[in-house]
Amino acid sequence: MKAWSKLGAEYQDDGMACTLGIDAGSGFTKAVIWEQGKILAYSILPSGGNYSQTARKAAEMALQQKGISFDHISSTMATGWGAAAVDFADKTASDISCHAAGVFSFFPSARTVIDIGSQFTRGIKLDQKGKAIHFVQNEKCAAGSGKFLQVIARILHIGLEEIGELSLKSASPVEFTTGCAVFAESEAVSRISQGASPADILAGVHKAMAAKIANLMIRLGIAEDCIVTGGGGKDKGLINALQAELGIKVLVPKEPQISAALGAALLAG
Repeated sequence: MKAWSKLGAEYQDDGMACTLGIDAGSGFTKAVIWEQGKILAYSILPSGGNYSQTARKAAEMALQQKGISFDHISSTMATGWGAAAVDFADKTASDISCHAAGVFSFFPSARTVIDIGSQFTRGIKLDQKGKAIHFVQNEKCAAGSGKFLQVIARILHIGLEEIGELSLKSASPVEFTTGCAVFAESEAVSRISQGASPADILAGVHKAMAAKIANLMIRLGIAEDCIVTGGGGKDKGLINALQAELGIKVLVPKEPQISAALGAALLAG
């Protein structure tokens, strides 16, 4: 803990005790500070190649938002792909448990979670107390995860944040004939050369992703309320395609990327 003595603003003892949750994901690292029933601050950073360094930076950014020091933190819990590298954490927990806790804190009616992350998509079933009772995860192929969107965005030379809105302008979505991200990349390039618009290609990608995610959720057994988390939750086009494929309305948190970090902060208390 001594390594944190200079983080944040100068310590002022106001009796406040907070918990810190770190989700060191494969694509992004998230930090959430939880205090007295609310999120005090949070940050999101690309994970890069050094989980420990990025986790420290994410925590520092969250602390500085409220001008507090690490002395205010009573306990820190890490979760996610790089949790073991977060050397300042007091403990670690599975990301499945943390996603469940984080989602349930805002959606007590949640019974299913679809977490669309950078490398994997997971389906998590919750009981009435918000505990994870079963989960499934997509295979190694990236076609059902955020990585697929990153690949297509690179091909189309657009930012990830532009994908959702642009896909909604599609008049004739491209039909992808493969469920493999590698072959879909080649197919997308071919469709561009044939004159397909970026909007139609993106709408087709969303439809293909939604179909793979729906197949995953069939294995789990979907129940409402269904909550979508992860970076995929920020993509309006994907959410629309997923709702059409599943035949139900899904709910998305205001900031869908921080659910596991929030759960870690809650479980740290």
